[in-house]
Amino acid sequence: MSPSDRAGAAPGDPRADPRALSLWHATADDDWTVRAALPGDRDADVAIVGAGFTGLWTAYYLLRADPRLRVVVLEREVAGFGASGRNGGWCSALFPASLTWLARRYGRPAAVAQYRAMQETVDEVGAVAAAEGIDCHWAKGGTVVAARTPVQLDRSRAEVDEARAFGFTEDDLALLGPDEARARLGATGVLGATYTPHCAAIHPARLVRGLARAVERLGATVHESTAVTAVEPHLVATERGRVRADVVVRATEGYTPGLPGHRRDVAPVYSLMVATEPLPAEVWAEVGLAGRETFADHRHLVIYGQRTADDRLAFGGRGAPYHYASSVRPEHDREPATFDALHRVLVDLLPAVGDAALTHSWGGPLGIARDWCASVGLDPATGLAWAGGYVGDGVATTNLAGRTLTDLVLGRDSGLTALPWVNHRSRRWEPEPLRWLGVSASLAVMGGADTEEARTGRPSGRAAALNRLLGR
Repeated sequence: MSPSDRAGAAPGDPRADPRALSLWHATADDDWTVRAALPGDRDADVAIVGAGFTGLWTAYYLLRADPRLRVVVLEREVAGFGASGRNGGWCSALFPASLTWLARRYGRPAAVAQYRAMQETVDEVGAVAAAEGIDCHWAKGGTVVAARTPVQLDRSRAEVDEARAFGFTEDDLALLGPDEARARLGATGVLGATYTPHCAAIHPARLVRGLARAVERLGATVHESTAVTAVEPHLVATERGRVRADVVVRATEGYTPGLPGHRRDVAPVYSLMVATEPLPAEVWAEVGLAGRETFADHRHLVIYGQRTADDRLAFGGRGAPYHYASSVRPEHDREPATFDALHRVLVDLLPAVGDAALTHSWGGPLGIARDWCASVGLDPATGLAWAGGYVGDGVATTNLAGRTLTDLVLGRDSGLTALPWVNHRSRRWEPEPLRWLGVSASLAVMGGADTEEARTGRPSGRAAALNRLLGR
């Protein structure tokens, strides 16, 4: 949207003021001044489509490696508009494909290397934020995932067993008893938990906005209010001109289906969040999270939360509907029924927050590849590069993508370019209406599986069948 279009938007409309998008946007300590749009045709060495984490990390590492490069970043809205500015603020070593899945396809050493690279990436993000003076409220408190039913406890044990089978120790993933678990997270019905130190709680909008300024200091040009209409070999077409480049990087994640020819590359599934007012010390004494651990539990339908630097509780989860034909629209960001459901889950999990006011609610799309495996790659023949399909685990994974794309673009063989996700090709999602039926059914099955397990005390057969069907 152009600056003139923004000027005509209604007050409170995120197109007029991105601070209306989320808690993170509202508290990013940024005036959200719109950068200049692309002024017309131009040439570049590397053109990057999307000014979220993937695009900005790629620009950052390219220019650190070779300051002479002409790097142009094109963004339809503003830097950090999408998932990079709206996520749960977990800078984690999570990767969407499991160790077992990767080992089955690429071998055990490759699977271990992918996971070790993710662990190292968490610290890399923190190091860059510190070096660039980006105050993203970094707190490496790890992640605690509670088991609140016997079935969830079995899943937590299985997760630890898988990690041990691949050589990961208690320093990577530990199984906590009930007392240890409750000491970190004062949730109801806790029977145990898993804990990993490989995660930091962050303020994502502060990180992405600081990163945009850092790449500009290094010499990149970031054009906002520039809608890309097509990505082609060595060419990006926009409403404002064409950029010719040796390499074109598609860094559009959940917005990818809006590009011609990419409708079925990923399914944009919405994740929604709520945030409380700042909570008093007596509430935190019950809730825990003294180290600002990020937290979840071992249910099927994903939930996630963190204690913010200003003592709010930010909490999110899946469950919002998939929209037919991979539709991504601003009105999909807000689903009152899903917000209500999230609040009920939060209060059930942590009753001490029951009287706290919810001050913010928001959502946005994330990208899911058909096989649930993120990927990064470059086709030297066409100059087309990509990264994405993070399934919501993108804060750190995008950094790994940016470093890997840098090595691929510069033709450097490295340990990163040998990782199994490099040039991995997920098959495309089914055409509609099969895509809508499949994704909607998956969401319904996973939501119902948690209810079924709570009622029967046994693992859900439907969830197990769905995971087998998805190859997970």
